Amino acid sequence: QVLLVESGGGVVQAGGSLRLSCVYSGRPFSRISMGWFRQGPGKEREFVAAVSWSSGRTYYSDSVKGRFAISRDGVKKTAFLQMSSLQAEDTAVYYCASTPLIGERLSSRASYDHWGQGTQVTVSS
Repeated sequence: QVLLVESGGGVVQAGGSLRLSCVYSGRPFSRISMGWFRQGPGKEREFVAAVSWSSGRTYYSDSVKGRFAISRDGVKKTAFLQMSSLQAEDTAVYYCASTPLIGERLSSRASYDHWGQGTQVTVSS
């Protein structure tokens, strides 16, 4: 059984930083790509970032490129999302997700088969 548990959300002032963590358990983590999505108030869930298990290549949405960084630790079976220069528009519930797929498909919600429960990030202006 696959389980994803996020942590690290909270309230931060605009311009500040937060690091989200997502601990994975279940299948061998070495062949699992990880992604982060977010859902703001009244909005649909959107892609934020992903990292491929095969090459370590990372993918970002245009809205976070240069401010956020995704990484993974194979020993800890954990994915991280380092968020910097946070803006009010980044306020959302952030979800991590896992998939055995790789490549450009990682930006699509449909590519993921397991999701965490979400963690709230609130940026105050």
